[in-house]
Amino acid sequence: MPYSPLLVRLIDGLRCMPGVGQKSAQRIAFHLLERDREGASNLSTALADAVGGIGHCSRCRMFTEHDLCAICSASGRDASQLCVVESPADVMAIEDATGFRGLYFVLMGHLSPLDGIGPDELGLSQLDEWLQQGEVKELIIATNPTVEGDATAHYLGDMASRRSVQASRIAHGVPLGGELEYVDGGTLSHAFFGRRAVD
Repeated sequence: MPYSPLLVRLIDGLRCMPGVGQKSAQRIAFHLLERDREGASNLSTALADAVGGIGHCSRCRMFTEHDLCAICSASGRDASQLCVVESPADVMAIEDATGFRGLYFVLMGHLSPLDGIGPDELGLSQLDEWLQQGEVKELIIATNPTVEGDATAHYLGDMASRRSVQASRIAHGVPLGGELEYVDGGTLSHAFFGRRAVD
């Protein structure tokens, strides 16, 4: 039995979310219509408000409904440390897990020439201007440990070097509490060759 056009449109709309396929979208749509119409209405309003009202911070590119995000406009942040991340979710992860009090720059992706994503798409000219101002003393590169993330990190390191800014990259490798025999080869190799002296 064919679905109504409105239901088909709802299911197709839900499929735009990452990890949501046809069956998951169908299950979510049925749940909202059968059991939580109030929740569906609240979700609809919140989504419309967010899409219409949230833009990018003019300084760091984080999501915000103001010209400057809450982090860039906070008075207690250390402007000499700038952490570069791939996505707004990375900012939230670092904020939740660390005591980092510096500022951020959000790339909204990583270098990927095959996908047509180069320095311009990542706002790297804006980042270069920020580094040129001389206030940033350390550029902390927190890109993902992928081929594209590594390429982006190298590009950012070169950019920092040209501006006489110290560049560092967050450590990655064997997870805390992990046992070596269960760690995949690529991760173990990266951790082994990225070893450092014991204090």
